[in-house]
Amino acid sequence: MKETDREAVATAVQRVAGMLQRPDQLDKVEQYRRREARKKASVEARLKAAIQSQLDGVRTGLSQLHNALNDVKDIQQSLADVSKDWRQSINTIESLKDVKDAVVQHSQLAAAVENLKNIFSVPEIVRETQDLIEQGALLQAHRKLMDLECSRDGLMYEQYRMDSGNTRDMTLIHGYFGSTQGLSDELAKQLWMVLQRSLVTVRRDPTLLVSVVRIIEREEKIDRRILDRKKQTGFVPPGRPKNWKEKMFTILERTVTTRIEGTQADTRESDKMWLVRHLEIIRKYVLDDLIVAKNLMVQCFPPHYEIFKNLLNMYHQALSTRMQDLASEDLEANEIVSLLTWVLNTYTSQTSSPGCGKRWRQTRKTGSKRQSQKPTRTGTTRPHSLPLSSRYKDEAQLYKEEHLRNRQHPHCYVQYMIAIINNCQTFKESIVSLKRKYLKNEVEEGVSPSQPSMDGILDAIAKEGCSGLLEEVFLDLEQHLNELMTKKWLLGSNAVDIICVTVEDYFNDFAKIKKPYKKRMTAEAHRRVVVEYLRAVMQKRISFRSPEERKEGAEKMVREAEQLRFLFRKLASGFGEDVDGYCDTIVAVAEVIKLTDPSLLYLEVSTLVSKYPDIRDDHIGALLAVRGDASRDMKQTIMETLEQGPAQASPSYVPLFKDIVVPSLNVAKLLK
Repeated sequence: MKETDREAVATAVQRVAGMLQRPDQLDKVEQYRRREARKKASVEARLKAAIQSQLDGVRTGLSQLHNALNDVKDIQQSLADVSKDWRQSINTIESLKDVKDAVVQHSQLAAAVENLKNIFSVPEIVRETQDLIEQGALLQAHRKLMDLECSRDGLMYEQYRMDSGNTRDMTLIHGYFGSTQGLSDELAKQLWMVLQRSLVTVRRDPTLLVSVVRIIEREEKIDRRILDRKKQTGFVPPGRPKNWKEKMFTILERTVTTRIEGTQADTRESDKMWLVRHLEIIRKYVLDDLIVAKNLMVQCFPPHYEIFKNLLNMYHQALSTRMQDLASEDLEANEIVSLLTWVLNTYTSQTSSPGCGKRWRQTRKTGSKRQSQKPTRTGTTRPHSLPLSSRYKDEAQLYKEEHLRNRQHPHCYVQYMIAIINNCQTFKESIVSLKRKYLKNEVEEGVSPSQPSMDGILDAIAKEGCSGLLEEVFLDLEQHLNELMTKKWLLGSNAVDIICVTVEDYFNDFAKIKKPYKKRMTAEAHRRVVVEYLRAVMQKRISFRSPEERKEGAEKMVREAEQLRFLFRKLASGFGEDVDGYCDTIVAVAEVIKLTDPSLLYLEVSTLVSKYPDIRDDHIGALLAVRGDASRDMKQTIMETLEQGPAQASPSYVPLFKDIVVPSLNVAKLLK
């Protein structure tokens, strides 16, 4: 101990000597003494608080163990009572077995009597149904098919209830109604044939298409009813569920794909302009088909089918696949330019407009002379594509500005912005592939070094699209972010619940965005939500009046930080990145608010500043104002500590506080 005391005295002497190196510093001796005394008192108080916290934890743990023991005893007694009651009820259940058997037998006989007429007339109904299918009377044929299936399913259900293990009787019933499944398959073939010709049928005989849709709707209702009964009984009739609605969309998608793939009439050997003709035929076919779908087909389908939206997506997917197939072929340089021009100028500019799928303009007949001359391979892609990329960027910006003027228009804004982002990524990947194929040197011939790269332009377009989508999210969150750290929030606002649901809903739509940009958007959304939460703290919307209020508010902040942490962990799954750091900031701020001993504020704030070097003195002043209990001397001490210089930020630190502006009340006023 003597050695320790000597070392302490030597250290103190050295420190005092460092403070009093000049004569004018003698005037500050009293100030230094008070500051050191405050620091000593703070350290002692912190040690006492730590020990008391440990003792409280042990006491709480013992109390919880005692309560758990009592709960286990209560549960043990309850289980014994339940076991006793169960044994007493066995005899009662056994005595009702005869009644149960009688009820089952009566139900089976009633079903048999009810279906007796249909059972004897099955062969006749089968013949009539077959004739109606051959005559094209699909609705009447389906009505009779439903009667047959109803009789069969009713008998099989009663047999299942009586003896589910009796496969012999089940097989007998199924065999007697064996023609029913064949009729169902034959009717389905007729429906699919009509759907394959739906774009023609809707113009010549829309009633036939309506009949097909009505049959599919009937089958969907029967499927839902049977699946609901399966949850209760476990019985499912043979051939169910039919899922005809799902098959209908599969047929339509296959039809669209076949139509797009079948438009190539020429080859390079037969016509040098084969690709231009092929793309023009595609443009005309898709335009005509979407006009028919928009004006006629939507009248034949229920609104919840969203037939035009689904067809639009099918055509988009089919076109995307076809463009990728063409791009993967060994195209000549002028054909590459034609393909990029069509995608960027003819297709993308139209699908990005409010009149998507209705007003594809006739492409102007320019560039035919250039396309008839085979250019050199080196430096082909970039000179022709850069102006198109710049135009694409301008059109995307105009589209975004149009939406911000009226968020109700254009329709499907989010979906088209996602398409723009993905298009940019696809184009970037295609450019890399083309460069590897055609450019042997690192520097492209004939291109000025100061000229912007296509990669850079496309990346800028995609980033701007991501920014626009996030802006859309935060416009919807604005009202709920304004509720944070207010009296309403403290009394039980569910603002963070709504924020989490809204963000998750948007990011379900954003799931289609390609990974590099989706990853970037997720991280930026996480950062912005946390920054907005911190901004709500720094705007001093609330000032806590008691330790209880501070504790309640801080605990609510911690709970909400965990909600946000869980949400963004879920959204970032698969990216392999640590996403906890941002939400830890809210928890750190909450710890400063929750602190019960004001004398320890100095240490807590020092810890906060060391973790987040971009925090400023006005932020600390605002935080102390929210606490509402810091004395003027304590505020002065904390500010003096901050004046000693900010901590060095780690290279990986992402600033959160630098863009948060504290309202006009300055630090001097906050200290009063």
